[in-house]
Amino acid sequence: MLTNRFLRKSVVLLGIGLLLICGLPGAQSARAATEKEIDVSVDVALERFFKDVKGAREFAQTAKGMLVLPGVVKAGFVFGGEYGEGALQIGGKTVDYYNIIAGSFGLQIGAQSKDIIIAFMTDEALNSFRASEGWEAGVDGNVALLNVGAGERIDTNTLKDPIVGFVFGVKGLMADVSVKGSKFNKLDKDK
Repeated sequence: MLTNRFLRKSVVLLGIGLLLICGLPGAQSARAATEKEIDVSVDVALERFFKDVKGAREFAQTAKGMLVLPGVVKAGFVFGGEYGEGALQIGGKTVDYYNIIAGSFGLQIGAQSKDIIIAFMTDEALNSFRASEGWEAGVDGNVALLNVGAGERIDTNTLKDPIVGFVFGVKGLMADVSVKGSKFNKLDKDK
């Protein structure tokens, strides 16, 4: 069952997400997490990923870079929005911070929170992502979403896609786990 705190966070993030989608100035700073908050959330999400999915640690070592977006919130009632912040890691070190923004319209109701990891398996895919201004999944690059449940194993020998995504830790009442159409923007964080 959803808690009141989760619902409040969902509504606030939905509002922020819709403002960001509309491009209103200053909306991003309304609730942007600090670098430290993002780093802690990323570490927690990665530990859960490594613990729950066999072979995840080895998989991470073969990736050229990993974008980790913990606690991405999606909420909708006819109009929907999705927002979250995370870090791009190369060699296990954070190099940049990004957000994910998506908007939708249609038959939908509910809210959910999820963790997303997008692994760039080739230098070309990683460099293309980093060079873009507003990288959009499904347009600028296709993300092969893998459905790997807790206790299952990632087979790194059979993965041939240049960009591989994982959605895990889903909580809430929405069935959509796609990243297609989501836009990823580099955040300007003070180092």
